[in-house]
Amino acid sequence: MLRLALRSSRLLLIFLLAGFLNAQTTPATTPPSPVPSHPEQPVGSLQARIDAIRAQDPRAQHAIWGISVVDLASGAPIYSENAGILLMPASNTKLFTTSTALALIGGDYKFLTTVETASHPDKFGRISGDVLLVGRGDPNLSGRVLPYLKKTERQLPHTRVLEELADKVAAAGVKVIDGDIIGDDSYFVYERYGEGWSQDDLMWEYGAPVSALTVNDNVVFASIKPGSHPGARALLTLDPYTNYYAVRDLVMTTRPGTQRNIGILREPGSLELTFWGTIPMGDPGDDEALSIEEPATANAEFLRTLLQQRGILVRGKARALHAELWRYPPTIENQPLAVPPSAPKKPRVVLAQHDSVPLAEDLQVINKVSQNLHVELLLRLIGKLRGTSGSVSAGLDVEKRFLAEQVGIDLTEFSLFDGSGLSREGLATPHAFTQLLRYAATQPWGTQWKETLPIAGEDGSLSTRFRGTFAADRVEAKTGQLGGVNSLTGYALTKSGKNIAFSIIVNHHQLGNNKAKQMIDDIVNAILEAE
Repeated sequence: MLRLALRSSRLLLIFLLAGFLNAQTTPATTPPSPVPSHPEQPVGSLQARIDAIRAQDPRAQHAIWGISVVDLASGAPIYSENAGILLMPASNTKLFTTSTALALIGGDYKFLTTVETASHPDKFGRISGDVLLVGRGDPNLSGRVLPYLKKTERQLPHTRVLEELADKVAAAGVKVIDGDIIGDDSYFVYERYGEGWSQDDLMWEYGAPVSALTVNDNVVFASIKPGSHPGARALLTLDPYTNYYAVRDLVMTTRPGTQRNIGILREPGSLELTFWGTIPMGDPGDDEALSIEEPATANAEFLRTLLQQRGILVRGKARALHAELWRYPPTIENQPLAVPPSAPKKPRVVLAQHDSVPLAEDLQVINKVSQNLHVELLLRLIGKLRGTSGSVSAGLDVEKRFLAEQVGIDLTEFSLFDGSGLSREGLATPHAFTQLLRYAATQPWGTQWKETLPIAGEDGSLSTRFRGTFAADRVEAKTGQLGGVNSLTGYALTKSGKNIAFSIIVNHHQLGNNKAKQMIDDIVNAILEAE
């Protein structure tokens, strides 16, 4: 009896304890109302409209929103929410880099790419030493059509500039090259990736490695099309670096009406691409731009092939020449990099050269389509021409001083690690962006810089946004996007005819990019219609 009583008591205790824990851990059937972030607002006020937009999705309540809207002429605040909070700005970071370049370098700057050797070919057309393909940061050694109009367009071949250079070498009478073909990207310090870039980004076009010798945006275009019948391997082609990667094609063709499902893998540092999955008969195909691993070597090899195709005997191999980062002491307490002394170099013979379009045309590409590689090259160019070296640190040092000393942004309102915003360590406040926008509007280069921004509903990364809304054609702004991060910063014209500068940044959200962008667009429309 005693054992039974004790057992009954223990069972009763267990049931009571389980009921208590269940009451503590079981979620309520309806989520609690979010704590309002603002006091009661009059019906129809801008604050109430913005709150109503975000209330449409409970996930927006758990994100961090930063908004700064100011009158462009006076700087008077129109709306402010967390405007002084440091947030990840994503590609809005490009506004800092492009404005610094336009102010300090100018839109007329041109890049030079050359093919050089130690001496002229002899009377038999023989060069006894190496031939160098020397890059100096030109981002448009490609088939890209410039000036930019509405969208990115490319002409074949993608390597037409290299082909033109090879033609010029042949025209210079070169018949034999005893030495190597060297891809020389030492104009910039060898830093292929930015600090804080994700490993997942590095295989794709937007994470392509940075090199002063950049051709075709340092990517290879992969085209995948269905085979001749179900069960056949897919047709896979690479252009232009057809032999750069070892390729495993495991994509199978399936019957019509099935779903396309293709995976692509390249491990960091690997020269092997693996494609797997399925593609149905009748599918138009899939095209992807994949980064190449080592641009200087790849482009040296490509030039070597082009020279051989023109009847020039090349006895040497293809290799790269870098300015290694370890040769440059690190920045200490924000002091400039010390440039190591170098012996004077004997002038080389230029066999061929290519002059770029003006820098202003590439700034259009950078801001309109948010081109990461081009703006990273620009950051290094800033360091090379206005700092102590073509390095990330030198470029950021110049940029930091420009933003603080000329624009007047407080140093506590930004912390930058790259030029593109791909880094997840970079931070800035919405107020810092509106301060930059107001400063730029007063500068001689301000109109040219504003023209690089996407136009709502018209072109670039805003071509499909704001269509059919009041803001269409009234907003010129830079977009930004990372996982859990969306941003939009720029100029706008309100319903009352007032010119404003605005910056909207949302961090740590689970809305998904489309929903986050729609909320940002709705907030912009609310701001413009309220004024």
